[in-house]
Amino acid sequence: MTTVTVRTTVVTMTLENNEETRADGRALDQLRSVRMTRGWSGTGEGSVLIESGNTRVLCVASLTAGVPRWRKDSGLGWVTGEYAMLPRATSDRSQRESVKGKISGRTQEISRLIGRSLRAVVDMAALGENTIVLDCDVLRADGGTRTASVTGAWVALADAVRWGTENGLIHPQASAPVLSDSVSAISVGIIDGVPMLDLPYEEDVRAQTDMNVVQTGSGKFVEVQGTAEHALFDREELGQLLDLATAGNATLHNLQQRGLEAEVGTTVSLED
Repeated sequence: MTTVTVRTTVVTMTLENNEETRADGRALDQLRSVRMTRGWSGTGEGSVLIESGNTRVLCVASLTAGVPRWRKDSGLGWVTGEYAMLPRATSDRSQRESVKGKISGRTQEISRLIGRSLRAVVDMAALGENTIVLDCDVLRADGGTRTASVTGAWVALADAVRWGTENGLIHPQASAPVLSDSVSAISVGIIDGVPMLDLPYEEDVRAQTDMNVVQTGSGKFVEVQGTAEHALFDREELGQLLDLATAGNATLHNLQQRGLEAEVGTTVSLED
C-alpha cells in the first residue's frame, strides 16, 4: 500500500454570491457530510460503507485467484466493478433489474465507470493473475451515487490488495506496488448560473450543467463527465467547476487515507 501525498488546491471563488448557503445550509464549495466505515459488511476481502449526506453505498471487494479466459497466461490481473441500487433506495420502489432480466444502460455505464476509475491506478502486472470485483450497492440514493461508489470502492480495493498480499495471493515489489495512487470522484454543477460542489438529488435535477469528476490523490484527472443539460457553459465556468472538484477530491483523498489508517470497523468522517 502506497501512501500518497496530495497537493491540496485552494479554490478562490470569484462569484458574488459565494457566501450564500444552499437548501441544506452548505456553502457553494462545501462537501456534504461524508462518513466511511471499513469492514462494515463483515464479508469480502475489503468492504466499506460510504455515506455522503443521505446517500449510502456499500462497496465490497472480492479477490479470487485467476483471471477471465481472455486474460489467462498474460501475467496480468483484472479489476472490474458492478453497480446496483436496492429497490427502495429512492422514494419509490423500483423493480430489481435481475427480476426484469435486463440491465439498464445507466447501470452498465456506472459499472464501467467504476472499473475504469480503479484500473487507472492499478498495476496489473503487480496484481498478478488475480481478479478483484468491486460490488457497489446503493442502499439509499440522494444524488452522487456513482461518485460515492468510486470513492468507497477504492478503499475496499486497497483493503483487498492488503489482504491478498498478507495471504500470499499477491506478490508486489517495493519498486512496483499494486496501487500507484488513490482515486475519488465528486459531482459539481451549475444551478441558476452558480457553480456548486457535491449536488444532492434536489440540486442535481435542477442543474443547468451537471458534471462528475474522477481524480487521483495527486490531482490528475481520470475522467470528466459533463453535460450542459439545460444551459451551455463557457470556458471560465468549466474552470470553476474543475477547481471545485479538485478541492473536493483532495478532501476525499485525505479522508480515504485516514480511513485506511483507522481500525477496521471505525467510522471516520469529515467532522472528526
